[in-house]
Amino acid sequence: MDLEKFSRESKSEYTSNKKLKEKLKKLKPKNLDESFHLLHEEVFAQIDCLECANCCKTTSPIFIQTDIDRLAKTFRMKSSQFLDTYLHRDEDGDFVLNSAPCSFLGEDNKCLVYEDRPKACREYPHTDRKNMAGILDLTLKNTLVCPAVSKIFYEIGKDYRK
Repeated sequence: MDLEKFSRESKSEYTSNKKLKEKLKKLKPKNLDESFHLLHEEVFAQIDCLECANCCKTTSPIFIQTDIDRLAKTFRMKSSQFLDTYLHRDEDGDFVLNSAPCSFLGEDNKCLVYEDRPKACREYPHTDRKNMAGILDLTLKNTLVCPAVSKIFYEIGKDYRK
């Protein structure tokens, strides 16, 4: 996976994807969900996240308290110690990682805390969720991070770009 090439291409497609997002907002939510879910299955049958791990290399998930408590237990730390060691509050007041790439990303792109990973990681990239209309802004941002989301957006847009 050539992440530099992906970054250039996804940035060049961003304006077009932003226009597409506005068109997608006008679709019936059920139809939008069906389109995303079908493409999610197709694209992830072709893309191996372990070859990429760009999400883990460039962004941070939001950590909710249950994530913090679970990971602190995994590391045999107090929750406050885990917070002090790995996390800070971002401009929105959410707990996020202190640095990228993720502290828990192995050299082989495998998550070192996979079984205990945060809820946001478990659900990423969110393209198989219900109510895709409600997270189109997030999905658009994720086209810059995840090649699979970029591909899903491209495929879904074939019918709506004109």
